[in-house]
Amino acid sequence: MSRIATRFAALKAEGRGALVTFLTGFDPDRATSLTILQGLPAAGADVIEIGVPFTDPMADGPSIQKAGQRGLKAGATVPGILDLVRELRATEQDTPIVLMGYYNPILTYGVEAFCKAAAEAGVDGLIIVDVPPEEADEVEPHARANGLDLIRLIAPTTDEARLPKVLGATTGFIYYVSITGITGTRSADYASLAPAIAALKRHTDLPVAIGFGIRSPEQAAIAARTADGAVVGTALVDTLAATLDAEGRATAETAPRVLAQVSGLAQAIRAARKVAA
Repeated sequence: MSRIATRFAALKAEGRGALVTFLTGFDPDRATSLTILQGLPAAGADVIEIGVPFTDPMADGPSIQKAGQRGLKAGATVPGILDLVRELRATEQDTPIVLMGYYNPILTYGVEAFCKAAAEAGVDGLIIVDVPPEEADEVEPHARANGLDLIRLIAPTTDEARLPKVLGATTGFIYYVSITGITGTRSADYASLAPAIAALKRHTDLPVAIGFGIRSPEQAAIAARTADGAVVGTALVDTLAATLDAEGRATAETAPRVLAQVSGLAQAIRAARKVAA
């Protein structure tokens, strides 16, 4: 099995959901980014998402937009992100790594070459926000040939007619967008999550991770108990940003504060055991 499938199967056997963490690569600089990424597994992250900085991140709210700008200013490129993953893999072999970003940088790199290079670097899955299932054939054959999962977003507005098309083009896990809108702008409606996830589960056996509105340990625990995982991104990015100096540079508090926050999220999720079906 892939690292993603292996990790979710192990967590299911444990009776708990996954903590999926998102941080933008090279934010605020390569060295600090790598330090944080290397610390995530020990802090409790079960899946690591790394954002590939892009100039026009249309699905992301202001916090992640700024993180992308910091990453680009620090010199982030697609080859640079892959090198970051390669260095992370030198010390971490088991935790799944997912790259999240947009199609333009991949297309510029070359889709086939990118999928091959990503797999060789140690990437396990891709979330390409602006490639819909109708255009999956541009990426899917190359991803499949290199053992990369294509993880797709499903929104509250995804209807029953469209759902099979989205699920048919999805592997690894499903990223359920808990709000309508962009990341980090408001919290999820937790009363609506359980029926929404139950309805989704009637159509797929893939794990489901809830994201886009998860900020606190309590929210993460609810999401991970309701589904198979919680994705936390903007809250971590905000913590990172709050530690930077007036010039936007990392301080001695940057990595420790982010990793401490991850530990708190992980502890909450581990305490919130899933209810047996």
